Amino acid sequence: MKTATMRYWAIALAGATLLIGGCATYEPYPVYREAPVVSQRTEYGVVQSIQMYRGGSSSPVNVGTILGGIVGGVIGHQIGSGTGNTVATIAGAVGGAAVGNELNRQANSDRYRVVVRLDSGGTLTLSDVASTELRVGDRVKVVNNRVYRE
Repeated sequence: MKTATMRYWAIALAGATLLIGGCATYEPYPVYREAPVVSQRTEYGVVQSIQMYRGGSSSPVNVGTILGGIVGGVIGHQIGSGTGNTVATIAGAVGGAAVGNELNRQANSDRYRVVVRLDSGGTLTLSDVASTELRVGDRVKVVNNRVYRE
């Protein structure tokens, strides 16, 4: 009698699962919702000063060189077997080191610190500006801490 009762409950549970699963709906096409509104902080002013500084270090062996060499060596080691594998590993390490050094050098190039006298009376200092075509006295617009010539 217990097995018949258990079988009855198993069939009832499976039927209920199928019934509930049959009620599920889905959206055949994606619903496009409006993008969230992002507020932008916009201010206007005049460039008061521009100072150049060197970012990072200029040493020939740096973190980018070391990491690039390791990654290049690992990738090169996946190629070939025997002597060809050794050559590919060395070539990968040297190439990775060169690429890593160049990326590190570009990331640590000259930077500019721009001071803007705002129309509201305050001043705003923008650090880590990668390059600038600005001159002292230029009228500028500052949008989310990025400066643009007006």
